[in-house]
Amino acid sequence: MEENKTVKVGRSDPQPSNVRRPDFAFGRMNYILLAIGMLVVVAGFVLMSGDGSTSEAYNPDIFSARRTKVAPVVCLLGFVSMIYAVVYKPKGEEASK
Repeated sequence: MEENKTVKVGRSDPQPSNVRRPDFAFGRMNYILLAIGMLVVVAGFVLMSGDGSTSEAYNPDIFSARRTKVAPVVCLLGFVSMIYAVVYKPKGEEASK
C-alpha cells in the first residue's frame, strides 16, 4: 500500500519554528524610537551651533532666542523621548518571561 506524501512547492518558511531568534534587550520599536530621539538631540545641537565671539569682534547672536531657548528645549525633548524609548513596552508582550 502506498502512502500519500504531501510535497510543498515554492518557498519554504524563512524562519523554521525550531530555530530560536536571539533575545535582544529591546524590541524593534524601541530601537526606532531611540533613533528618532537621537536625531532630535542632534537637531537641537545643530540649532545651538553658529559663530561665536572672538577677542576682536563681539557677536550678539550668541544670545539669540534660538540658541538660548529653542535649542535646549529641543535637546531636552530628544532626551525625554529617548528615556521613553527605553521604558516603552509593546502592548502584546508578556509581563514576565
